[in-house]
Amino acid sequence: MKIFLATAVLLAGCATGAGSPAARPDTADPAVVTTDKGAVRGTVTRTHRLFQGIRYATAGRWEAPRPTPSWRGVKDAKQPGALCPQVGAEYADTRSEEEDCLFLNVTTPAGPATGGRRPVMVWIHGDGAVGGGHFSDAGELAARGAVVVTVNYRLGVFNGFGYPGLRDPGTYGLQDQQEALRWVRRNAAAFGGDPGNVTLFGVSFGGLAINAHLTAPASKGLFHRAILQSSPGMLDMPAGSMVPGLPAMDSFGYRTGAEVTAMGQLFAKQLGCADLACLRALPVKKILEVPQIMNAFQVYAHGGGVLPDRPDRALRAGRFHRVPVLAGATRDEHRIFVGMTYDVQEKKPDYPALVRTAFGREAAAVLRRYPVKAYGSPSLAWAAVLTDRMWARGTHEQNTLLARHVPVYGYEFADREAPMFLPFETDFDWGAYHAGDLPYLFPEPKAVFTPAQRELAGRMAGYWTNFARTGDPNGPGLPAWPRVAKGTLSLAPDAIRPIDYAAEHRLGFWK
Repeated sequence: MKIFLATAVLLAGCATGAGSPAARPDTADPAVVTTDKGAVRGTVTRTHRLFQGIRYATAGRWEAPRPTPSWRGVKDAKQPGALCPQVGAEYADTRSEEEDCLFLNVTTPAGPATGGRRPVMVWIHGDGAVGGGHFSDAGELAARGAVVVTVNYRLGVFNGFGYPGLRDPGTYGLQDQQEALRWVRRNAAAFGGDPGNVTLFGVSFGGLAINAHLTAPASKGLFHRAILQSSPGMLDMPAGSMVPGLPAMDSFGYRTGAEVTAMGQLFAKQLGCADLACLRALPVKKILEVPQIMNAFQVYAHGGGVLPDRPDRALRAGRFHRVPVLAGATRDEHRIFVGMTYDVQEKKPDYPALVRTAFGREAAAVLRRYPVKAYGSPSLAWAAVLTDRMWARGTHEQNTLLARHVPVYGYEFADREAPMFLPFETDFDWGAYHAGDLPYLFPEPKAVFTPAQRELAGRMAGYWTNFARTGDPNGPGLPAWPRVAKGTLSLAPDAIRPIDYAAEHRLGFWK
């Protein structure tokens, strides 16, 4: 989970032909599957089959990805592929200097499909500068009948960089995801999946990517449903909202191609380069040694052929691919950012000053509506302000806009006792924090559940896979989930119920 602190996975109609190798699931040996490029041997357990480290593309630095070449024989697919370049973070000790990193992983149920092919779910992991697909254990979702694909894609400066002479700057990770979806279209059937029923789902930076895919021309037809978890795609940033001193920005994660190109020119000087050839020849290690270079490019750029429009503006104009959507956020999104910026570092925020910086003449009204005494600490008050003003407002607008054209099911993850699975040593009250819902879908060894939380996790997995199967999360044994016009479903242990999301987050005040 990268919570992108520095400023802070599509298949249509045309499946492969029934006579192609990728359209015939292998039955003689369940551990071997023949893809369109060659055969792979994975791992078979009692509950699922797992194929890891399948190369789906190759790419030069800041170039569009290309489908991987074919191979002879059976490739081993029992270990993850290399992580894309990254330097890790205070909560994620992941490092890599390997640019040959465009791999994916496929998890399927152990037994043969019954009643037709299975729904396919393609996961775009969060984090803008760390992470990889194999960190997400898809066994629980596969056990409920889904074929789950998790993807590595280029991160940070290797995704979002711009420089004169580059084509479609700032979109290389997005292009990787599109290429992975084309791989799924060609190969889903070989793994028992339905290439005509693909759900793209992701969290945080992954959700930001899905907002982009909903509007990117080349993504049309590559997926049939979308799940956005804590997506910042509709967010702006008041001054100082993510880190002190950061100016206000009208978009959280999108920049123009010109903006990332200008920023790239500044960083090129720090790298000692005056042209693109020099930048492409630099060792990965040298690039990663420049402070903040990974975090500074945790964006997607618009204005070019890959992403012509800024996605939030396209959604407001109704210009997006018409697919059913399940989307939501957590009850206390911004606590993770505040806690990491202040409490983990044993600092105390100057709450009144932060509010004045962010809201200027409206600061007094904000302080009256969100007094410290109502929250118990300046950190929690500041987190409540930004959860409502940024995350809830953006999520509500996103779901409302989408619901004008397609079925939308809105949710709020509201387990305020969700286990903290990141390595933070503090007694800060994290609440239902940003990405705190991930262990409920992808088991995390450090997240120890109560019986009620285990039940919630099972119900969430049921909702998610039902939606992937039919476009509707409802099913036997699950509390009814209305479309967003009739309420947002609050997901908490022993308390799954529709709520008035706008009222809960005081969106009338922020209108």
